[in-house]
Amino acid sequence: MSLDFRDTTLPLEDRVRALLSELTVAEKLSLCAGRNFWETKPVPRVGLAAFRVTDGPRGVAFHSTRKRGTAFPSGIALGASFDPDLARRFGQALGRETRAAGCSMVLGPAVNLCRTPLNGRTFEYFTEDPHLNARLAVACVEGIQGEGVAACVKHYAANNQETDRMRIDARVSQRALRELYLPAFEASVREADAWSLMAAYNAVNGPAACEHRELLSDVLRDEWGFRGFVVSDWFAVRRATSGEACLKAGLGLEMPGRGSRYREKNLRAELEAGRFEEADLDRALTGLLRVMFLTGHVDAPAKRVRGRIGRPEHEDLAREMAEAGLTLLRNEDDLLPLDFSSVRKVAVVGPKAGARNCLPLWGGSSGVWPRREVTPRRGIEAALRGRAQIVSDPAEADVAIVCVGLSHRPGQDSEVADRKSLELPRKQADLIRKTAAANPRTVVVLIAGGPIAMDWLPSAPVVLMAWYPGMEGGHAIGRAIAGDVNPSGKLPVSFPRHLADSPAHASHRTYPGDRRQVHYDEGVFVGYRHFDRAGTEPLFPFGHGLSYTDFEYSGLEVETRSWEGEGSLGVSFILTNTGSRDGAEVAQLYLGDPESSVERPPRELAVFAKHALRAGESTRVDLRISLRDLAWFDEERMGWRAEAGAYTVHVGASSRDLRLEGEFELLKDAFEPVG
Repeated sequence: MSLDFRDTTLPLEDRVRALLSELTVAEKLSLCAGRNFWETKPVPRVGLAAFRVTDGPRGVAFHSTRKRGTAFPSGIALGASFDPDLARRFGQALGRETRAAGCSMVLGPAVNLCRTPLNGRTFEYFTEDPHLNARLAVACVEGIQGEGVAACVKHYAANNQETDRMRIDARVSQRALRELYLPAFEASVREADAWSLMAAYNAVNGPAACEHRELLSDVLRDEWGFRGFVVSDWFAVRRATSGEACLKAGLGLEMPGRGSRYREKNLRAELEAGRFEEADLDRALTGLLRVMFLTGHVDAPAKRVRGRIGRPEHEDLAREMAEAGLTLLRNEDDLLPLDFSSVRKVAVVGPKAGARNCLPLWGGSSGVWPRREVTPRRGIEAALRGRAQIVSDPAEADVAIVCVGLSHRPGQDSEVADRKSLELPRKQADLIRKTAAANPRTVVVLIAGGPIAMDWLPSAPVVLMAWYPGMEGGHAIGRAIAGDVNPSGKLPVSFPRHLADSPAHASHRTYPGDRRQVHYDEGVFVGYRHFDRAGTEPLFPFGHGLSYTDFEYSGLEVETRSWEGEGSLGVSFILTNTGSRDGAEVAQLYLGDPESSVERPPRELAVFAKHALRAGESTRVDLRISLRDLAWFDEERMGWRAEAGAYTVHVGASSRDLRLEGEFELLKDAFEPVG
């Protein structure tokens, strides 16, 4: 007796098999590629409508929906929050708005590691650290999919530059892949059951990502247990050798449909030529059909989760996210927050004071067009209303605020092109110096998506990094300057003093490559791992971020000094707000393996926890370390290896501000093979 895929009482996998068996070969082939930029082809005979997707790691993209949604802060601003709970709530809001836009999948989160500060899409990604990356990715995916919307985790894998992204081959070791570039994807699949992944434009160690059997089948499905589908990045299949190669490797859907190798006539010719079998086609489509059921796409509209776009509570969340990501890099003489007993006039100048940061255009997939946007000037005016007068001349003000930064345009922070340098445009750097000369009480507000070189830093007593803070960013900036919000963001990427200090820029070979290959010669030494090994002083280290209050760390306790490796190991300490203001601190725990048989970073982030404390309040922070936190990837044995011996524990406020130190011994070797 045949099963009816419309029977909602059947188990999911039975419904998928039933639908697959009812489709003709021609209908199966038609589902392998989109019919346009944002939809799959419908199959009217079985009542299957077009499956619609939207761009949008930071909100529903205007260019894919023509709808004005909530423009949340960019990915790196969320990374600066160090707050998985906030990432989960963002995912929930994004899922609701995706539904309201009539779509069943959102192309995000974007979780590529920040390897080079010049990457044009650094603003879209979370961090340079794989652990922080994984924690935020899992939370975001869970939030999106909890609303019945498919998350599409991108870009799989080693898509770390925009220069030559369509042709470059990332030559990266298995160890670096496993320890740095794959953990966020792995965690999204193993922990959050991600329903979709996007294959990148680039090749990885030879094969194009869209036809990479090792990545798409051996690792993703066989090792991690992925049950969803892989979609190509838009036009990415063009660099592949054939549609058949992609299909056999595990690609489920090519987007968009125009000029596609997966178009029905192309695949039919390959099928008839015996280059693949119908069973290969069924395997490729199973994940897509499964996601269509999970999102309610196959069933009646009444069964689907619904939502509204641009809800007031989502705009409130956008402001909360912007506030949580604000990172106070410098605050000499406690100039912030403003003391309104002595500050009567405030000058607000700079090209970013009245500029918007949420428009589409060169923002690429992160281009969101909200119904309104609060610029820094408007936000500062609102926060200071009734407390201080806004003026235009710094030679007349008690405090001068200079709003500078980058834009979503080629050569700065944009898709398609990498940044040309770490420097601010010359006119902006000159403006900072000129303003500081006229008024030594100068606050610099930076709007940008990644590290900025600061040869002007000696003249700026205060630097507040706002990232791209979204539609409510102006209010977040104003509230922080006025003291209504206490900044708690921490740098999710290291800020180098000079571009040459970054490991990806050791040579032309390491970046940008020769248009054919780029070599990840730095291996696992990316970001703070490199700075710590080389003994190079960054401009601002990973994890750095000041507060309007002070936090004290004390009383470190390690659960046992001799660990067998079973379960997890507890580490605890006391965190105290010793200042006069309420605030939040991100406590960071780093592990070191001084006796390792292979070269390892001096310290690696293993766990973090964000705690909000009232003035004078203390809390005991309890953290757990797993065996995997101690392990490195053994390429010869293809598995995770934790070596017996002494390990160091470092706890503090950044990768360079370590307040507590302890140690323990792992009593026996441990090895976990992949799979």
